[in-house]
Amino acid sequence: MARIHLLLQGKGGVGKSMIAAFIAQFLMSKGRKPLCIDTDPVNNTLTGYKALDAVSLKIMDGDEINTRNFDGLVQMIAKTGGTDDVIIDNGASSFVPLSSYLVTNDVPALLQAMGHELVVHTVITGGQAMLDTLNGFASIVSQFPAECRFVVWLNPYYGRIEHDGKSFEQLKAYTANKSRVTALVYLPTLKEETFGRDLEEMLEARLTFDEAISSPERQIMERQRLTIIQNQVYRQAEASTVL
Repeated sequence: MARIHLLLQGKGGVGKSMIAAFIAQFLMSKGRKPLCIDTDPVNNTLTGYKALDAVSLKIMDGDEINTRNFDGLVQMIAKTGGTDDVIIDNGASSFVPLSSYLVTNDVPALLQAMGHELVVHTVITGGQAMLDTLNGFASIVSQFPAECRFVVWLNPYYGRIEHDGKSFEQLKAYTANKSRVTALVYLPTLKEETFGRDLEEMLEARLTFDEAISSPERQIMERQRLTIIQNQVYRQAEASTVL
């Protein structure tokens, strides 16, 4: 059985591509070779990681899904081996039409019939974007059928993920949909001037953890901090049971 990891969130700039890259790197650390597909019509961030060998696929014509190109995406999935994971990074601008296409064409059931499992990953962030990401999460869960598994990534980069003194786990958006969520992944809160800066520079350069950590151009403590972040992310991924 192959797992199809789909990154979905209607709010842009919350870390979807970063998480897609983290998932790919974690799977590669386990000796697997995931097929990475970048469908973001605006940024194509995932294809910037040369080490991930991501494929760029245009699925939008203006504001509409290019159905033939999306059909090609399903065909690409069909051609993967029985245990080959697929990671699909999708942009915020195509969130609504892509979600609609997946549901109306009964793609989750089709993938299941092909022997694959669809895992939908979404992001919740703190700060001003928190309510938008909460609404995006609730929308995704309400649209997709029961055979889909959901992983929620909590990204504290823009601030604490809480509202009126309640943590994410206490908010209605989660409690009402808890039964649909397979795992919560807590990204680490990073000290901005050290850990945060090191990670940001790595992401801007589109480097994997292994590439950045092995670079002799980086100082010893920079490499050490990136190793700590990598270990924290990988432990969370391991605990999710769907990676």
